[in-house]
Amino acid sequence: MPTLHLVYADGRAVTIEGASGRSLMQAAVSAGVEAIVADCGGTLSCATCHVMLDEPWRSRVPAPTADEEAMLELTAAPREAGSRLSCQITLDAGLDGLVVRLPSRQY
Repeated sequence: MPTLHLVYADGRAVTIEGASGRSLMQAAVSAGVEAIVADCGGTLSCATCHVMLDEPWRSRVPAPTADEEAMLELTAAPREAGSRLSCQITLDAGLDGLVVRLPSRQY
């Protein structure tokens, strides 16, 4: 189970565990991370699971698809170079220790 570190916009951090094969969004929602709203439940039809990845983590996940890129244009908080939708990040052992920043808002 990968260990994940989520950093809120105010600097608070929470560490959670996520099961390999599940999405980062599923792990965050299961752990009660309120900054991940996930209105669509991971169907890539909203942008309420927006997170930001810093290097070196960006290069450890597959590039966003065209559909994800389109949804990232709809984020409530400004999009950054490392912006991703957490529903599109599948956890595996290579993401153990992953650090993601959470936006100040999802709406």
